[in-house]
Order: sequence, then structure tokens, then C-alpha cells
Amino acid sequence: MTRIGFIGLGTMGASMAANIRKAGYPMLVHDLHRQSAWQLLEAGATWAASPREVAAGSDIVFLSLPGPPEVESVVFGADGVMEGAHQGMVLFDLSTDSPEMVKRLHAAMAEKGGTAFDAPVSGGPHGAKSGKLAIWCGGDKATYDQCKPVLDSFGDQAAYIGPIGSATVAKLVHNLSGYAIQTVMAEVFTMGVKAGMDPLELWRAVRQGALGRKRTFDRIADQFLVNQYDPPAFALKLAHKDVSLAVGLGRSLQVPMRLCNLVLEEMNEARNRGWDHRDSRVPMALQVERAGVTISCDPAAVKAVLANDP
Repeated sequence: MTRIGFIGLGTMGASMAANIRKAGYPMLVHDLHRQSAWQLLEAGATWAASPREVAAGSDIVFLSLPGPPEVESVVFGADGVMEGAHQGMVLFDLSTDSPEMVKRLHAAMAEKGGTAFDAPVSGGPHGAKSGKLAIWCGGDKATYDQCKPVLDSFGDQAAYIGPIGSATVAKLVHNLSGYAIQTVMAEVFTMGVKAGMDPLELWRAVRQGALGRKRTFDRIADQFLVNQYDPPAFALKLAHKDVSLAVGLGRSLQVPMRLCNLVLEEMNEARNRGWDHRDSRVPMALQVERAGVTISCDPAAVKAVLANDP
């Protein structure tokens, strides 16, 4: 049976490793603090004294570490993973790492006759414990397919994203989007509360609106991804009026709204392009232009992704 190695038994790592072990895979584990492994050891896992020992005794090694410095130490340091890596070994970096580091892992594993994946996860501690976890994988597709049963033992949404580094980019886009959105939410909610609303009642109300009922990233499907802003579902001119009113309310209440003012400036620039009667999401095209990229997906392909939602 496939021998699993797991390094990094923090809040996320311990839960993911436990689910792999529950699936019956023999397991070697290592962490800076041996006490972090006690539940896994009671469940039949074996303690390894070093990352090198984990690699030497495993077919598939998983890393769950805080970030690039820790990955550097565990993989390339003394008694590190690379000292025990061998022909055919597969390394999955579950950390949120840098694109440069995961490509370095991939190159180093290739020299050893193995392969590496960037495989960041999303779902938080609760998802890691329950197994309701997205695992985004970048690397060799054929190897991914061979390892998929192991991935399925601790995540319900394991997915191959593309070549090495792709999954890391997806994770960074996902996380930064979330923190940017939470910053905007803090702005608009403080405005609403300062305007006199009870926070619970405000939240109860807005979560039933169009924005509240739709998945965050589904909002970019109809216009942005397919590069179709005509005819409008809701005109920019009308959206500009709404945003102007909201920003004006914040100003009258002396609520700092730096990001929301930037939103209004984007809309102003789009209106200056003569886009008043295009869709309200057309300011997003300004960013596409600035970035120097082309985004124009096949509408049928976008619909197929939405249709396959679990």
C-alpha cells in the first residue's frame, strides 16, 4: 500500500494527516514538536526523527508548513526532505507558498527522479477536520491522477489546476480577494451602523440581497470572464448613482471609506470613456487594460463550470 509521509502537524496539518490515516494508509509523521503527533501515533502512525527520514520511508510526502522560510528549512536544510528524496517519490506542498519556491521544489525533485506539486488547500481548520477541503494541485497530470485517491481521503474538492505554480497563483488570488472584500465590508458596515442601523439587522438584511445570495466568484461569470458588457444587465450610469449616494452618506457621517472612494473613481473613469449605458461591471475592463492581459472565455465553457457545481 502507498506509504504516506506527513510533515507539519499544526491545526491544519494534524487534521489532514488524521483523515489520511483514517483511510488506512501507513504513515510516517514529523513535526518540530513531537507532542503534536500524539493522536496520530495513537492511531497507528509512526514517528520519524527528521524530514529526511520521512522522505526516505515514504512514497508520497505532504508538507503543511507556515510559509517559504519553513519550507526552505524542512526541504533543503540539514536532514531535510531532499536528503531522503528518491526515485518515484511525490512531494505535495500543501502550504500557501511562493511561486518561486514551488518551482524550486519541482526542479529539485526532478533531479532526484521524483515529482513535486504545489497543492495549497482552502477550507480552514473546520474543513481540514471534516474533510470538506479544496486541494488545488499544480504539476504533472498523470502523477496527479495516480495520487488522487490519497487526496480524496482528506479533501472533497481535489482538483488539478495546471502546471507547477498554477495552484499557488490560484490560492493567492483567492486569499487576497477575500481580504480585500473583508476590508470593503468593514467600510460599508461601519457606514451603515453609524447611520443608525443595528449591526445584526443590517447583516440579516443584506445577506438576502442579490450579492448575499450569490457565490463571490460567480459574480464575474456573466460579464467579466466572457468580456461581454453589452447589453447591460444593470447600466453603469445607474450603478454610479448608487455608489455616489453611498459614498456621499459615508462622507456626511465622517466614515473613512478609502476603498469605496477608489470604486467610485473607477466608475468615473469608465463614464469618462462614454460607457454610461454599458453594464455596471464594465469598470473591470479598465483593470484588464492596465494589466495588459486578455480575458475572454467561451460563454458555453463558463456555463458548464457553473452547471457542475456540487
